[in-house]
Amino acid sequence: MPTPTDTYLENRFRVQPNDANNYETLHGGELMKWMDELGAMAAMRFAGETCVTAGVEDLSFHRPIPVGDTALVEAYVYAAGRTSVRVRLRAWREDPRTGETERTTESCFTFVAIGEDGSPVEVPELVVETEEDERLREKALAAESDED
Repeated sequence: MPTPTDTYLENRFRVQPNDANNYETLHGGELMKWMDELGAMAAMRFAGETCVTAGVEDLSFHRPIPVGDTALVEAYVYAAGRTSVRVRLRAWREDPRTGETERTTESCFTFVAIGEDGSPVEVPELVVETEEDERLREKALAAESDED
């Protein structure tokens, strides 16, 4: 059975001019796309199946990411239903020269596992084994309750 740390993924994306809006900062839709892609990868690692986006909750943008900086995105599974998987996603602005980071964005995405015929399929049960698993899960659940 997979754990939150088994599904933890982190990726960096360099913000280029073609990723930017009129203010020379990362376009929110581009960041959402990157978050969706990484979230799907975490969900698929958990489910062992193809996963598609079913929902996005409270996608909050706290600060912009300028062109030339790096978007650092983290994703991990923190809850599972019968066919669905909940993924916590957060992003930071990272200065590629210093490594300095500031949190910019956070959300929870729901993915559904699908079989070859495109129908939903069952996912495994999420197991919390280590202190790190518990820390990740609690952080996501706390953020989820803040959204209510």
